[in-house]
Amino acid sequence: MSVIAEFRVPAGEFELGRILTVAGTTSIELESLVPTGEATVPLFWIHDVSRDSFTERIEEHPTVNDATTVDVFEGRTLFTLDWDANQDHLFAGIGEYDGHLLSAVGTADTWKFEIRFPEHELLTKFTDHCERASISLEITRIYNPTEPDAGPWYGLTERQREAMELAIQMGYYEIPRGCTTNELAAELGISDQAVTERLRRAIVTLAKNTLVPSDSA
Repeated sequence: MSVIAEFRVPAGEFELGRILTVAGTTSIELESLVPTGEATVPLFWIHDVSRDSFTERIEEHPTVNDATTVDVFEGRTLFTLDWDANQDHLFAGIGEYDGHLLSAVGTADTWKFEIRFPEHELLTKFTDHCERASISLEITRIYNPTEPDAGPWYGLTERQREAMELAIQMGYYEIPRGCTTNELAAELGISDQAVTERLRRAIVTLAKNTLVPSDSA
């Protein structure tokens, strides 16, 4: 099963972060990756910066072939970056271990990434690769994406979702509890035992569809 990792990296510890240096409240956000022949060119939004001086500065970097403005809106600019990703240990690791970049947001100090890997073992190899390259990863979240047939509610049936929403609204999971299973049962028109079992099944389903299996951790 594929796995998605969210993590932070100091901007100065990988090549792209050093290329796209920003200051103050300026931020950079990945829009998409556009295939162009054998290479993949990223599209970035940059917010609150002088676009001309910014693109001129990054074009001076030895691994950058071109930086082109695509579109301009008030306060932000969309641009492409044609650069040699093989010189970046972080991105080289993403490619080597079949990672798919879902999002990337950078500030003056830190970049936040969200990457999907085909399996947890490849994520482990990627983190080992970054450690060898002296790249400090701070992993903030690891989870399995919803399975294709799990439906819009992470596999929950309509009745399970209804029971969980009601339990949250009535404070069943609060400390102290805001209600009992008997009160939930009365609202749902089912037995106390049925409520308990429905909530149990809902929690198991959510865990299977959102968490990394314990034997893969």
